[in-house]
Amino acid sequence: MPPMRTLYSYWRSSAAYRVRIALNLMGLDYVIAPVHLVRGGGEQHHAEYRELNPQQLVPVLVDGGHVIRESLAIIEYLEEAYPDNPRVLPRGALACARVRALAQMVACDIHPIGNLRVLQYLQRELGADDDQKLAWSRHWIEIGFDAIEQVLVGRERPGVFCEGNEPTLADCCLIPQVYNARRYGVSLARYPTIARIDDICAGMEVFRQAAPEAQADAPKAA
Repeated sequence: MPPMRTLYSYWRSSAAYRVRIALNLMGLDYVIAPVHLVRGGGEQHHAEYRELNPQQLVPVLVDGGHVIRESLAIIEYLEEAYPDNPRVLPRGALACARVRALAQMVACDIHPIGNLRVLQYLQRELGADDDQKLAWSRHWIEIGFDAIEQVLVGRERPGVFCEGNEPTLADCCLIPQVYNARRYGVSLARYPTIARIDDICAGMEVFRQAAPEAQADAPKAA
């Protein structure tokens, strides 16, 4: 029997969150190896984890002894390695390009600018306080969501999700960023299409199981 897939994850990491969604959508079993990004200066900086991922970031997937890094690469690996499982990329070059573009608008253009290490740098090196870090995060999320909302409104293949009537890689990326938007106090009132997709996904068990608060390493309410 092949070894269990292991996902190195942090409960509130949106990059790990998107991989959890994809694994659930594809019906693939996995276990979580928690990596606490804050405790003790950040477990991602420990020597053992640096050997696994020199970037000192989550997520990392170990599948059959193979180490795959970067969330989008992990999801596309799963798509190619397990072709008989449900897909998160649509068939057809144009639809696939639209989905990848939406995914990258989140994963490449919004998320990295507000990542933990960026916010820590702003505080440590540039003296930004909590209010300034919050304003920074809101600014870049709103710019990104302005564009995503416009793309979704004008999309060639309308449906209940980002692309058609089945969740795709684009939804795997969008939903964690909506979680971040709410966390940073971004109003979704001006993003009705994004909000509607988020509501639909919130009603699906595969998305609920991947949510930050559902993770074993999430802080438990007293």
